[in-house]
Amino acid sequence: MSEQLLEFLDDQHDLVIELQKEMTARPALCPSSGGQGEKDKADYLLDWLKVNNITDVEEMRAPDSRVDCGYRPTIIARIPGKSEKTLWIIGHTDVVPTGDHDLWESDPWTLRVDGDYIYGRGVEDNQQAIVSGLLVAKGLVDTNMTPEYTLGLILTADEETGSKFGLEYVLKERPEIFKKDDLIMVPDIGDADGTMIEVAEKSIFWQKISVIGKQCHGSTPAEGVNSLEAASAFILKIKKLHEIFDRVDDLFDPPISTFTPTKKEANVPNINTVPGLDVFYVDCRILPGYDLDDVRKEMKKIGDEVIAEYGVQITYEEDQANQSTAQTPIDCEVVTLLDRAIKKVYNVTPQPKGVGGGTVAAHLREEGLPVACWSKLVPNPHVPNEKSRISCNIGDAKVIAAMLFDTTK
Repeated sequence: MSEQLLEFLDDQHDLVIELQKEMTARPALCPSSGGQGEKDKADYLLDWLKVNNITDVEEMRAPDSRVDCGYRPTIIARIPGKSEKTLWIIGHTDVVPTGDHDLWESDPWTLRVDGDYIYGRGVEDNQQAIVSGLLVAKGLVDTNMTPEYTLGLILTADEETGSKFGLEYVLKERPEIFKKDDLIMVPDIGDADGTMIEVAEKSIFWQKISVIGKQCHGSTPAEGVNSLEAASAFILKIKKLHEIFDRVDDLFDPPISTFTPTKKEANVPNINTVPGLDVFYVDCRILPGYDLDDVRKEMKKIGDEVIAEYGVQITYEEDQANQSTAQTPIDCEVVTLLDRAIKKVYNVTPQPKGVGGGTVAAHLREEGLPVACWSKLVPNPHVPNEKSRISCNIGDAKVIAAMLFDTTK
């Protein structure tokens, strides 16, 4: 890797802050989270690419009538290398809601800088990845350097709610974009010392469960069917799934399948009414090797027990269901290339791991494409006071650059 490019990257402290500040100020919330999608952030990034003389840029617009502009934008940019073989860096522009503002120490949409740390919604998930890729792209253009491989950046929409309007749309409309020998890296998961290379993901299964009883007055509960009691019983029975799907795989942390009741919708607004409808959700992260159909069957068996015990009706709706795919081989080219780059930049020994969190890598692995997921980051996505380190934004850029200039055969 060129010393000139390294010196350039070392000097980009202020640009990291500028990029993070501008992106954080443009909330890219999905419509299901009450937002207008990624358009404002994507428009800023398109302008930035143009101003910085990155000219091989295209925008793919997935139609979505739920947002005012009518589409969800994904940006694809390339910097030519000596070879058409491309190292793809895939980040996502959408973010999750802030949650309770009172838990934030500052405005989540206004970047706060404290030494090496920056705070704001999205700074780690997944703006750090975007910034690192942009730093390398600008560095290559400004220093007039040509890497061994072409650098490809994909800044995709809709990762947080399933990727239907993001990478899934790209794969459907442009299946030829990824060549068989391309290298794909997704900087959307990692750990504090930069040693974890994610090569496998659990299945993700989000189930909405509606328990339907009969509403009545709180003074005459026998005249109704209490949906809250039945829903509570169902929630407590969910733990049975851990006993049924009990395999352990130490590649993952935690090394088991998890079945976690999470969101609960409001039922009645007053104390003296017995509710007739309760709705809750279960977030399931299931080890590879288990079929989601088997999970569906076992969850329905639990529901049938509740129906028999409480006299309610139960309906099921899937919010997300992604069956796990084959893991990326740990000896494939992108993993070995990334391994060498991490050792060179951070002087640590990487380890392949599996995770319960979902990334866009699952959609690529489903297409038979080997993908490595990695970043050195503060692992704190989706929490109040989300933070990222400026030094990691720059360090991860150096890892990308090291991969681009790697001539080891």
